[in-house]
Amino acid sequence: MADVYVIGVACTAFGKKPDTSFKDLTRQAYLEVLADAGLDSGERIEQGWFGNCGMGTFGQRNIRGQVCFTPLVREQLFPQHVPIINVEGGCATASMALHGAYKDILSGEADMSLAIGVEKTFVPGDPGKTLEIFEGGIDQLDPHEWMDYYCQAGEASGIPFAPNAGGGTLFMDTYAMQAAYHMNTFGTTRGQIAFAASKNHAMGARNPKAQYRFELTPAEVLADRAISWPLTRAMCAPVGDGAAAALLCSAAALREMPAAVRERALRVLACVLSGGKYRRLDEPGLSQVAARRAYAKAGLQPTDIDLAEVHDATSFGEIYQAEMLGFCQIGSGGAFVGSGATTLGGVIPINLSGGLVSKGHPVGATGLSMVYELAGQLRGECGERQVAGAHTALAENGGGVIGFDEAACAITLLQR
Repeated sequence: MADVYVIGVACTAFGKKPDTSFKDLTRQAYLEVLADAGLDSGERIEQGWFGNCGMGTFGQRNIRGQVCFTPLVREQLFPQHVPIINVEGGCATASMALHGAYKDILSGEADMSLAIGVEKTFVPGDPGKTLEIFEGGIDQLDPHEWMDYYCQAGEASGIPFAPNAGGGTLFMDTYAMQAAYHMNTFGTTRGQIAFAASKNHAMGARNPKAQYRFELTPAEVLADRAISWPLTRAMCAPVGDGAAAALLCSAAALREMPAAVRERALRVLACVLSGGKYRRLDEPGLSQVAARRAYAKAGLQPTDIDLAEVHDATSFGEIYQAEMLGFCQIGSGGAFVGSGATTLGGVIPINLSGGLVSKGHPVGATGLSMVYELAGQLRGECGERQVAGAHTALAENGGGVIGFDEAACAITLLQR
């Protein structure tokens, strides 16, 4: 099997950027990924994968990547006639773009392939458009299916299903029901969820790319505005804009690169996708399936992972994913996270970028922003957030909703 390497990564600062266009964000991430790979131009790129969820809400429903790259082609910064495949998978969109680029190299179809995710979800003065973007992440053809499912689950979890009652999206309500079920079943506490949020806000305060750069104590997290019990606003990812990218190449192409590029290259040990279903509340999620496949493909165990970035659209997600990824036993995630095991210096540091709750969550860019963070860690370039001796890292990124599963989940394993 061919080896696949990441030679360049990029991420814009995340935040509310009403004056920055999709094309602006594309340009920023693309030029940054070239620079990180030590390239003056993209002439060796043979394939592009462009991830985006919400551009249709802004009027561009088709050929999104081609439109955003047109100025770069015109300026001879991106090569002519390179095919760009547009990808959409909810919050897993950028990881799907990465998966496409990974398979280009793995199959021998290309020696260099670009994955990029670009998103704008903040629409000043028109929250309805923001809601429209997120509503695309759940079945709109037969909504009665999930309405019935959540009503039954609400009874089982002790949290009646009341969508958007706290001013958040429907997805926050589904996370809240899962958190409540976990609390009732395993004894997880709101304090443990608040600890995860507080830890990630502290990390985000140290990340120059993060949307929220302030610290919060667990008590302040708990005192914040309620969104959907047991979740407060500080436990939930914000709305924002941004872009991220990764440039992948083959072993043959890497050998032709300067020594400085080869020394910073990262090997992709696995890049695995799984699909969701309507599952029982007590049934493990699709991230467990994807993680087990990725570990098997790479010949690794959870104990081999030095750090991880996981999809904490709410801070309960860190507790849940610690279990699904095999870092702790099912049901013990609250105690595990609350013990400090996922902090910098802990057993398995998680979300040292600040996670989605602090770094931000421009949905079509999120998965590649995780790769950006992990690349910095594996290269030893994260300063005061650095994990000493980091060698192997994992990214978990889920997108869309089918019941209590994401519609899709991606697990990526990277190694220095």
